[in-house]
Amino acid sequence: MLTPVNDRISRIATDPKAGDASETDLDGAGTVRWQFLILAAIGNFTLLRRRLGRDAAARLVDLFAERAAARLSDAVVRPTGAAEIEILLHAPVREALEPLLAELGAVLAGPYAVEDHSCRIEPVLGAASAALSHDDEVRLLEEAEHALADAQREGRAVVRDMADRIERFDKRVLARDLTLAVEQDGLFVEYQPKVHVRQQRVASIEALLRWRHPIHGLISPVEFIAVAEDSRIIAPLTLWILRRVIADQRRLVEAGHALRIFINISGMLLADRDFVREACALVTESGAQIGFEITETSVIRDPDTAITNLQTFVDIGIAVSIDDYGAGLSSLSYLKQLPACELKIDKLFITQLTSSHRDPLIVRSTIDLAHALEMEVVAEGVESPATLALLSVMGCDMVQGYLISRPIGWEALRRFLDEQAHRPVVAQARTMPFGHLSVHARG
Repeated sequence: MLTPVNDRISRIATDPKAGDASETDLDGAGTVRWQFLILAAIGNFTLLRRRLGRDAAARLVDLFAERAAARLSDAVVRPTGAAEIEILLHAPVREALEPLLAELGAVLAGPYAVEDHSCRIEPVLGAASAALSHDDEVRLLEEAEHALADAQREGRAVVRDMADRIERFDKRVLARDLTLAVEQDGLFVEYQPKVHVRQQRVASIEALLRWRHPIHGLISPVEFIAVAEDSRIIAPLTLWILRRVIADQRRLVEAGHALRIFINISGMLLADRDFVREACALVTESGAQIGFEITETSVIRDPDTAITNLQTFVDIGIAVSIDDYGAGLSSLSYLKQLPACELKIDKLFITQLTSSHRDPLIVRSTIDLAHALEMEVVAEGVESPATLALLSVMGCDMVQGYLISRPIGWEALRRFLDEQAHRPVVAQARTMPFGHLSVHARG
C-alpha cells in the first residue's frame, strides 16, 4: 500500500534518512521553506481518447486531477489543458520533491474505471522547485514547463531548480531590446483577479507585465524591471502598460465587466513630474477605472513629493494600493499619511498561514490595523482552501492567488468573469468547519 504523499513529506522533514537530506537542510524542520510546481500530463492520452471517446477521455482527466488532489490534500490542483494538470504545494525541505514525484507517478498511473472501461495512464511529470522567498512566479512556471518538455522526451520525471537570480544577460543589450519592445509593442499583459471574500465577487484585477524576448524567450519581470529602472526607461515602459490596460479595461466594460484594473508603479516614478502629468492625462481622457499599486518602501526616497503625487492620482479617481506590505521595513508614520484605499499583505506571510504560529498573529493584526486606517485588505499568494477559510475568519476583505486564478490573458479573463469561475472555490472555503483552521488566528 502506498504511503500518502503528505505523510512522506513530513517523514522526510523529520528523518534525514528518509529523504537522504543533510542536517543543514533540515534546520527548522516542519517550517515551510520550499515551493514546488508540478506539471503532470497523460502521456498516452491520444490513444486513450481514441479508445474511450471524447467525453470519457475528458472524464478521465477529471479523475486524474481528483486522484492527485486526494493524495495531496494541502496542494492546489487544477487542469491546465486537455491532458495536463498543475500541482502547487509547499514542503519544509527541497529533498522531499524527488520521492514525492516517484510516489505520485505510481499513484497517478491507475487503474481508472471510466464508464465501462478500465485503463491505465502513463503519467509524465515535470517539476520546478524554488526557495519560498522567491517572488518570480513567471520563471517558476517557465522552469516547470521546460521540465515537462524534457520529461516527455526522456520518459522520466524531470526536476528543474530555480536557483537564485543570476546575471544572465548583458544589461546594456537587454535595455536596448526592451526599448525596442516598448516602441514595437513587443510586450504583453496578463491579468489576475482579486476576489472579495464576503461578497463572493471579483472586485478588481491586477495587470502584470510580460516580455517574451525574440531570442531568450520569456524573461522574468524581476530581471527586466530592474534593467528598466537602471536604464531610465521605466517611465515609457509603465506608460505602455497603462495604455494597454486602459484599452483592455474598455473592452471589459463592453463585455459587461466594469472592474478596476491595477498596475504596479515603480517608486522612481512617484517623483517624476513628467510621468505623473502624462499618466493623469491618459486616465482622465479615457475615463478608465485604474488603480496604482506602490510599495511602502518606494515612498521613503522622497516622501513629501511621493505623497503629494499620490494625492494627485487619488484626486482624479485613481485608486492607490500599498503592495507587499510587511516585506520591507514598515513605518506607521508613512502608512498613515498615504492616501491608499487598499493594503496588500505580502505572500510570505500568507503561504505559511495555516502551519505557522506567528504568521496568523501578524496577518490578523495587519488586517485590524488596515481597517482602523479605513483601508481594505488583500491577501496575496492564496493557494489553498484552508488558507482562504482562515483569512475569511480573520476578516480579510479580498484574496488573490493561484487558488482563484493564475495570471491569464485577456480572453481567458473574460471567460473567467463570464463563468464566475471563482464562486465554487470561495463558496467551498467559506463552508469549511473551524476544525480545519489554526487556533492562533481566532479571537
